[in-house]
Amino acid sequence: MSILGSIVAGLVVGLLARVFLPGRQNISLVMTTIIGIVAALVGWWLAGVLGVRSTSGVDWIRWIISIVLAGIGIVAYGNITGKRA
Repeated sequence: MSILGSIVAGLVVGLLARVFLPGRQNISLVMTTIIGIVAALVGWWLAGVLGVRSTSGVDWIRWIISIVLAGIGIVAYGNITGKRA
């Protein structure tokens, strides 16, 4: 993944995770993007470890793993910093 691709994927993953989380998350867009980037990179690596192969279309399993990891990261960040809704 390129740096720009990682940022865009992280933003998308982070925002989708926030959409699926109940309630309001009191974190900035920058922190959402950073958590999303880390979750996307770890999610894509984890999918590779689990044997998910690259396809010619959208790799739904990689995206789902990344979004779940971003959700966990956002909740953890909120609990650690006390920025819960």
